[in-house]
Amino acid sequence: MKWVELKRSKVRVYGKAGRVLPKGMAEEHTAFLHNLLTNDIKGMKENTLTYNLWLKQNGFPLGEFFVYKLEGEYLLDTPLETEFVLQEFNRLRLSMRVYFEPLQVRHLFLFGEGAGHFVRSLFGVELEEGEVKRSGPNLIARNSLRLGEEGYDLIGEGISLPEEDRLTEQEYEDIRVERMVPKLGKELREGFSPLEACLLERAISLNKGCYVGQEAIARVHYRGRLPRVLALFEGRDLAEGERLRAEDKDIGLITSVSALRPLALGYILRAKAEEGAEFTTDRHNRARLLRLC
Repeated sequence: MKWVELKRSKVRVYGKAGRVLPKGMAEEHTAFLHNLLTNDIKGMKENTLTYNLWLKQNGFPLGEFFVYKLEGEYLLDTPLETEFVLQEFNRLRLSMRVYFEPLQVRHLFLFGEGAGHFVRSLFGVELEEGEVKRSGPNLIARNSLRLGEEGYDLIGEGISLPEEDRLTEQEYEDIRVERMVPKLGKELREGFSPLEACLLERAISLNKGCYVGQEAIARVHYRGRLPRVLALFEGRDLAEGERLRAEDKDIGLITSVSALRPLALGYILRAKAEEGAEFTTDRHNRARLLRLC
């Protein structure tokens, strides 16, 4: 069992019953998020979570959010700066009766063998995947989407976990890279479709109706085979922004590098993406492709 303290913004989203809204949406704050984010907000059940992207019209990522639905309101968890989210959301809501409240709360993420047993013993709750529960003033959510294994978001104050199990930010980042979890500003960036990071099943609904960037995503998806794919590489002295080369042409880009092991994430042309293949970079380093997302 390990845990890390996450430094991410929290925003409460709430509102009033809609006056004129699409069928199936009784609340303006639900309609606002549903029309802005990539996953099916309208279809969320109470006390559940989903992972979402916020896209530009061209389909490239602007932000990412874990959305927790809580008794008629939502809690957003994002790496974006709080002030940016509030400014943009207030601009986009127009005349909708949707309100945003920044929250200052501690966020711990607990995962690994024994995490579920620890949560049961500490809070007296047992959760299904994607389920969210309150325990006094705290919020507990079972969330395997962060690292691809059983994990728990613990959001609130006064939560105490064993200090010997705490990870540094570098250690957590090393695990993220090894697990191939895309990160905003690294893999989720301008010029790359989130579909190339294998986020279709996790983050994107193709049948929920219109949202910002939907046309661009649908166009890339229905075109068929994506030209690039996210991959895990092994190589010493690799650096973010380093380009993979073959036959005097750029064929890929390193986007994240672990500070603890010779591992890196990056995009590569699918035509060149063969597990075990070795490539030279524009800095004359070597990178071996370990696996694709």
